[in-house]
Amino acid sequence: MISGHLLSAADLSKEQALNLLATAKELAQITDGPNKKLPTLRGKTIVNLFFEDSTRTRISFETAAKRLSADVINFSAKGSSVSKGESLKDTAQTLQAMGADAVVIRHGSSGAAKRLADTQWIQAAVINAGDGTHEHPTQALLDAFTIKQHLRPGSKDLSGIKVLIVGDILHSRVARSNILLLTKLGAELTLVAPPTLLPVGVSDWPVKVSYDFDSEISKCDVVMMLRIQLERMADSFFPSAQEYSRRYGLNSARLSKLAKNAIVMHPGPMNRGLEISAESADDLKSVIIDQVKNGVAVRMAVLYELLGGAPLGDSK
Repeated sequence: MISGHLLSAADLSKEQALNLLATAKELAQITDGPNKKLPTLRGKTIVNLFFEDSTRTRISFETAAKRLSADVINFSAKGSSVSKGESLKDTAQTLQAMGADAVVIRHGSSGAAKRLADTQWIQAAVINAGDGTHEHPTQALLDAFTIKQHLRPGSKDLSGIKVLIVGDILHSRVARSNILLLTKLGAELTLVAPPTLLPVGVSDWPVKVSYDFDSEISKCDVVMMLRIQLERMADSFFPSAQEYSRRYGLNSARLSKLAKNAIVMHPGPMNRGLEISAESADDLKSVIIDQVKNGVAVRMAVLYELLGGAPLGDSK
């Protein structure tokens, strides 16, 4: 059972993370049946507070909340009072007045979710759905769930699984959350990127670092490709898109070097033809669609645990 908020993958102990994955598995099995809706959060109100666009994550949280019978309010900064200058504090106090039980926040500034949780502006549970280049904990949870589902369905954790994370590590909140969570669950991580797309201090992280994709790809069980976040790049971090794709893109030639049971992942949205070829994204080794599907079950588990819903067996 987790309590309070989910702001970082570091908030979870190994036991809590594994319990969440177990709850997500149970919820997935239930909602894969004829009755996709459970009454566990009936009467609760969940607000999706998105200051950045993210169709996939917002819809995933909305679907998760509705499958648990919660009421959902979708709040987009564009076209709202926020775009007219309203502060985060004013917005939070408005949501408090509306009786929000949980706020799922995505914000362009690192630390925004923690700022919201640490103040007295709102009493609701706060879930970080991505803050700047900081973290995205539910993405890491759904990635762990997907890896376990495909490679370790009968094992307790991910001990010994070799994960290769490739691409724009510098700007990736997904990479940071995955490093925190997957290493906690026993996986061995290697980061592959040009030196310009690695953060300062990466040598202190519990990972191996390489600049050579070709020398690493045959050794991994999971290759996780990251989107090149051009919108966060004010400078030139590599000579050209073609050069980046040649050295760090997942193409058919590199795909052929993967181990027989290895899987391909991507948090989305994908830049097809840049960090991943269309053939690689659609290959049988790709579990990208499973990641999207599993995101709903994992976010249901997070909402269920944070809001203390009725027992899963209670269908009244």
